[in-house]
Amino acid sequence: MPLNHRIAFVTCAHVPDVHDDDQLVVDALGRRGFEVTAAAWNDPRVDWQRFASVVIRAAWDYHLDEAGYTAWLRQCEAQQIRLWNPATAVLANLDKRYLRDLAAAGVEIVPIDYIERGASQSLRTLLERRHWTRAVVKPAVSASAYGTWRTSLATADADQTKFDADVARRSLLVQPFADEIVESGEWSVVFFDGEYSHAVLKKPASGDFRVQEELGGHAEPRDPPLAIVEQARRPLSRAAGPLLYARVDGIERDGRFLLMELEINEPFLYLRSSSTAAERFADAIGRTAAQAERTQR
Repeated sequence: MPLNHRIAFVTCAHVPDVHDDDQLVVDALGRRGFEVTAAAWNDPRVDWQRFASVVIRAAWDYHLDEAGYTAWLRQCEAQQIRLWNPATAVLANLDKRYLRDLAAAGVEIVPIDYIERGASQSLRTLLERRHWTRAVVKPAVSASAYGTWRTSLATADADQTKFDADVARRSLLVQPFADEIVESGEWSVVFFDGEYSHAVLKKPASGDFRVQEELGGHAEPRDPPLAIVEQARRPLSRAAGPLLYARVDGIERDGRFLLMELEINEPFLYLRSSSTAAERFADAIGRTAAQAERTQR
């Protein structure tokens, strides 16, 4: 098969096969004459140069081997692998301190306090200084709510031991607890090639605050107001390179979209929530393959 017809969907050793949601895109690409291969980023046998486009989809164990994943991204960059999203953009996105850079560029975010690994920090003092009565602690490099937990002024002293143990191992983010997530939900707004595709509103299970489906959360297909879509689009232009896809997560507060995450590494895209999303994603991937063909000529 010609190079420009070969597509790789990047998976991982923990999830080596194409996810059911992404299978919709595989089928759509097949109808367009493309062959899609699932290949784990941490499989040293893979020859990534065989593919017209390499699309990161289920690299869901990257946070368990940050050094290995970073090395793989840099190798792709050095070998000029046609990686999507581009290695430069993904490398800049792995550590959630990128949120501070977006805030400095004028993007409205849910506030954060960044705690460097090994720092000595009183959790109570932090919350009092920021006037946060409740907060969420999460690793600066994480996926699927891994290592994420709640704290408050009432429990800060009791939580200090856990906080100290976490920050001894990794850098952390602390954010004020967003009531909107529990009350009205968290938006995930999906873009392909910078164009709005679809969105879902995610809500946690009763008594929880984490919206991931594997933790009991659920997502409902919704069309956000146009103003929310446009505000969600703003962070895309701040990425370090063009983006094939992006999932922009955030909350709506007083008609404003507050960014929580710009997911451009390996986000679940909720393709089954829209009857045409997989077709749009397949078209966007097809355009990257066509670009690779033109580059070879």
